[in-house]
Amino acid sequence: EGDHQRRSRLHGPERGDRRAGRCYDQACRVSSLSSLLATFFGIGRIPFASGTFASAAALPFGVLLVMRGWQVLALALLGVIVVGIWACGKHAAKLGVADPSECVLDEVAGQWITLMPVAFFGRPYDWPLYVIGFFLFRLFDVAKFWPMSAAEELPGGLGVMADDVLAGLIAAALFWAALAYGWV
Repeated sequence: EGDHQRRSRLHGPERGDRRAGRCYDQACRVSSLSSLLATFFGIGRIPFASGTFASAAALPFGVLLVMRGWQVLALALLGVIVVGIWACGKHAAKLGVADPSECVLDEVAGQWITLMPVAFFGRPYDWPLYVIGFFLFRLFDVAKFWPMSAAEELPGGLGVMADDVLAGLIAAALFWAALAYGWV
């Protein structure tokens, strides 16, 4: 193998560059932590429908939080949003992409927001409500009409998170109305 193949990295790193793929400094570790969180522990790396898989993975945790009450769900939700703004912002900056499809922590936040009415109305064991909440959030997340499309333009992690938070809020408002009027 010639030197020209090494420069294009077809056959791995050069001898003096053996540590290239590992994290030895704090900046790299933070970056790796942000990627792990932004991709919801790797779910975002699924090559197709990663948002749907992340929403589905968030659902069992959401159910447990709903069973603890709306206050616990609200605190967990606040934590996911704050961490998501940081982690998705770091991960997006590392990739050089405004809103990478593998950043799916925003789906977790949106899904949990959609479940807030189930917790507030005290119906944690009404399992069909979780299915309705899942599909309602996915509908608004995929549709991305205004104001969600405008929220994507916000800078950094805020833009990554804001569109799905808004989708969750809209889905939760409709879900709230359906529960309040006894439609479900």
